[in-house]
Amino acid sequence: MRLATFTVETAVGPIDRVGVKHGDRLVDLTAGYATLLAAEGRTRPVEAARALVPPDMLELLRNGPSAIEAAREVRVAAADGTLPEDGPRGGQVSYETDSVSLRAPLPRPNTVRDFSAFEAHGGDKPDEWYDLPAYYKGNPDSTVPPNSEVEWPDYTERLDFELELGVVVGRECRDVDASAAEEYVAGYTVFNDFSARDIQGEEMTVGLGPGKGKDFANGFGPYLVTADAFDPADARMTARVNGEVWCEGNSGEAHHSVGDMLEHAAMGETVHPGDVLGTGTVGGGCGYDLDRWLDHGDTVELEVEGIGALRHTVS
Repeated sequence: MRLATFTVETAVGPIDRVGVKHGDRLVDLTAGYATLLAAEGRTRPVEAARALVPPDMLELLRNGPSAIEAAREVRVAAADGTLPEDGPRGGQVSYETDSVSLRAPLPRPNTVRDFSAFEAHGGDKPDEWYDLPAYYKGNPDSTVPPNSEVEWPDYTERLDFELELGVVVGRECRDVDASAAEEYVAGYTVFNDFSARDIQGEEMTVGLGPGKGKDFANGFGPYLVTADAFDPADARMTARVNGEVWCEGNSGEAHHSVGDMLEHAAMGETVHPGDVLGTGTVGGGCGYDLDRWLDHGDTVELEVEGIGALRHTVS
């Protein structure tokens, strides 16, 4: 099941919705679930729907598995043709995808932890790398929407992309075992960890960071694919720049599993719904690995099989 956050233009201005993809349409989960409740004779169906499946992905995830199950009911109804076209108050229930603007599935993640799970990325590894799935914390406020322009920071001459998988936590957890990780994962998305390589290198010689080398832009999207519909151990990953393939890899090449990363993140610490765990860059999945560099005006397309393609243009 593919979930999305999208913006609809209305008479009172742009409004965000959370939807489920069905063919070439996005079904508004709040409106769709309200129609199902109304058909059952539920009183105040709109209010009940907003409480369980609100038009905010972070709040929806905080509502737990029952909210995901409600979203699944809407998708099934849309697929079998039993979902009404109009909501209980006459509102629109679904939209053609090309009539709306996609936002990142989580426009403002709760937190961003980015790991380094792929041995082939970034050169030789110290012995500790093989035992410790270390991470840095990124900036959740610098999330950029799919299909948008990313401003080239004026402090860098080496702007880079990074092809990663984003793991979205769906349930609160603490001190969990790696083998139980799938119970706490809501789903997966494509993650472009934009990097300013020159200042990143300077920062990390100090023994801190990265900070300014990373914090200016994080790309997520285009969809959040629920955990039951995606296998992180075997998905083709591709990076294209201006339509040219720069890298091909597979998520199964990771040394550290999703379970390893979640176990480490939750060690002595509470991990919350809406937290994002980045896998780190697949081998060869960035300009740094390839010694090929972006230029102003380039369009970067990162695709993960089973999720979709995430596009940005650097201005």
